[in-house]
Amino acid sequence: MTYPALDLSLDAVALTARLVDFPSVSGSEKALADAVEAALRTLPHLTVDRDGDAVVARTGLGRAERVVLAGHIDTVPIAGNVPSRLEGDILHGCGTSDMKSGVAVQLRIAATVPEPNRDLTFVFYDNEEVAAELNGLRRLAANHPDWLAADFAVLLEPSEAQVEGGCQGTVRVHVRVPGKRAHSARGWLGENAIHGAAPVLALLAAYEPRKVVIDGLEYREGLNAVRIEGGVAGNVIPDECAVTVNYRFAPDKSVEQALDHVREVFDGYTIEVDDAAPGALPGLSHPAAAAFVRATGGQARAKYGWTDVARFSELGVPAVNFGPGDPNYAHKRDELVRTPAITATEKALRQWLTS
Repeated sequence: MTYPALDLSLDAVALTARLVDFPSVSGSEKALADAVEAALRTLPHLTVDRDGDAVVARTGLGRAERVVLAGHIDTVPIAGNVPSRLEGDILHGCGTSDMKSGVAVQLRIAATVPEPNRDLTFVFYDNEEVAAELNGLRRLAANHPDWLAADFAVLLEPSEAQVEGGCQGTVRVHVRVPGKRAHSARGWLGENAIHGAAPVLALLAAYEPRKVVIDGLEYREGLNAVRIEGGVAGNVIPDECAVTVNYRFAPDKSVEQALDHVREVFDGYTIEVDDAAPGALPGLSHPAAAAFVRATGGQARAKYGWTDVARFSELGVPAVNFGPGDPNYAHKRDELVRTPAITATEKALRQWLTS
């Protein structure tokens, strides 16, 4: 399907709607990446590079400080929520919150702030919503770390136009429960692995997560079952059951420490690691981060979800989340963004970059 070129003269709300109407489910971002690249190449003050379906544009003004504005262009699968729909000051549609409204703000700043007070790097990347090994920012960090070099980074992930410092880490494991297969008519000859998962679920139900304060921000951990699998056939006692558990941990722990904790909770069970990503400390004491917080209202809160600020942290670049979307609506069938938040985010960034 052919889509019209992106018009960067549109206001950020209209541009968000245009981006939402441009389907870009993870793994199918090429058409949108092409459109973003083409639009950015019309701007003479930017140098534009591309790796796969990730596009990077940079100013080269020789400023004393360089800032990255980053956002992913992919979405979760569409759930009957495209095209976009504007009702009053609410824009509905897949990706409105997570995070095409943030991408629209990036594009508006790229188009309308040709001489910022800090050099800027704009990063638009693919495959954020899927497995970590596919992540476009991860690929950029491996292939072109110089493209991401900066003093500070702002990830326009949904945060309701408030600064969210750092992010929690995440690990996902499979807790394996063994059994013994038998005909269900003679169940006493077997050991039902699904029944054997009950103690695992009891451990999860009784678990009391930590609350941790770092740099004045409170992080709330969580250990939850997100999937359970078992069963062979309608007349067979199952000989295996697997409970998939997701642990969201505060950024004062490493991935290794988080996995050690999970193994301690489920001592005696076989644990298989499915996915893991470190958190990121808030780093709000860094001068660039502190200046940004002051410029955007002087308040910050903890980021509970995992975001790619962790990748910038690994590169030694302090980063915060600051985007117009509402994280409570991310990935939902009724996903939405409040248009005043789009306007406020763009205004705050513009003032910070031009004052």
